[in-house]
Amino acid sequence: MPFFIYCRPPSQQEVYVILYEYLRALRRRASTFPSKATRLLHWWPPPNPVAATSGSRPCRQEGFVRSLMEVCAARAPGKIILAGEHAVVHGSAAVAAAIDLYTRCSLCLMPLADDEAAATLELDLKDPGLAFSWPCGRLREVLLTDEAAGAREARPCSPDRLASIARLLEEHEIPEAKIWLSAGLSAFLFLYTSILGCRPGKVTVSSDLPMGSGLGSSAAFCVSMSGVLLTAAGVVTAVGGISGEGMGWELVGKDDLELVNRWAFQGEKIIHGKPSGIDNAVSTFGSMIKFKKGELTNLKSSNPVKMLITDTRVGRNTKALVAGVSERASRHSDAMASVFNAVNSISEEVSSIVELAANDEIAITSKEEKLAELMEMNQGLLQCMGVSHSSIETVLRTTLKFNLVSKLTGAGGGGCVLTLIPTMLSNLVLEKVIAELESHSFRCFKVEVGGQGLQVCQGGCSYFNGDVV
Repeated sequence: MPFFIYCRPPSQQEVYVILYEYLRALRRRASTFPSKATRLLHWWPPPNPVAATSGSRPCRQEGFVRSLMEVCAARAPGKIILAGEHAVVHGSAAVAAAIDLYTRCSLCLMPLADDEAAATLELDLKDPGLAFSWPCGRLREVLLTDEAAGAREARPCSPDRLASIARLLEEHEIPEAKIWLSAGLSAFLFLYTSILGCRPGKVTVSSDLPMGSGLGSSAAFCVSMSGVLLTAAGVVTAVGGISGEGMGWELVGKDDLELVNRWAFQGEKIIHGKPSGIDNAVSTFGSMIKFKKGELTNLKSSNPVKMLITDTRVGRNTKALVAGVSERASRHSDAMASVFNAVNSISEEVSSIVELAANDEIAITSKEEKLAELMEMNQGLLQCMGVSHSSIETVLRTTLKFNLVSKLTGAGGGGCVLTLIPTMLSNLVLEKVIAELESHSFRCFKVEVGGQGLQVCQGGCSYFNGDVV
């Protein structure tokens, strides 16, 4: 725990800082934290005593005091589709699961400045290495809003508001090669101003997820963003239970998760137009879900499932691939109906297998073998739909040399491929598989499937430079 040595009596502001550091140290060492102390950690920075007595607004603090303004953080996982992609559009069941690759958002709420012109909203995107800022006065002027209309009810973004946000983005010179950022920035501005109004602050985002590869990166962005904003607004609170390594990530209650999911879905609508809601649901609630004809069923995996995700780095047009499957279904209605029915049966069986308890090595191996067979069948049916790709076939051939089964996940046409990692597979063999895949310029991630969804960290973030831990 940090300590300070003073040559004079500490000021009231410095006492606040010492207390804040002490509470942070306690928080890192405890699995639970008293609610009163949690609220104290949220109350930062404390009001400036001089400004308070003079009746003016609290001024922006300088030096190390200013570096301690970060309030909270949230992280949300990406997702994979174990079975049922494309066929789900035609009424079949699909199974999706959270993975332990995360998008993290940290929020540092700034105090109001004496000079309102100095108040800004900042967004720092670590992975593309881009930063954006908007004067809060300009946000109020264009969006015609000052305070949030109420964070407890998720509201859609109206066409007029979306047009106003577009005008704000036109003021930034977004590189043409990164024009895809516009939709994400629009979602950010909508969520922030809808939940927190035009309050000055800085949001920092980092992610383990490759963008546009079918791993739910946009949903993880919207879920983590909604989570951190609602936490800062005091609407969402942690329920305790350290859920991960590092800085004390905590779980969120079911009702709060429902609210986060509704807000995240509104963000997804800005990015994708008409999303299914699967990606944001998996990222919010975690674990696994079965999705069929608009109905979600939560699945509980009784045993850890590990996958190797291979990012082929080949971009694809999801809308074109979905349209291609529909056209094939129109040309060969009977044959494709049989394909979709077979995929539905595979998804239903996958749902049953993941919930099946396996208590010894023999049972676990049997369960994994069944899952591998179903993945292999699903991949064959996806090839029948015409959504495979030469890069995907390269991954299939490479992993098959090591007697491992793979299938594409998501839209296909490139993107990512799943490979089931059997429990008994040695690390040496796995490293050989990864080395050969990477020799094709692919990128590999070892993940565990079916883990926790949204998690928050209240007052335990990295605060010296704004980086997300």
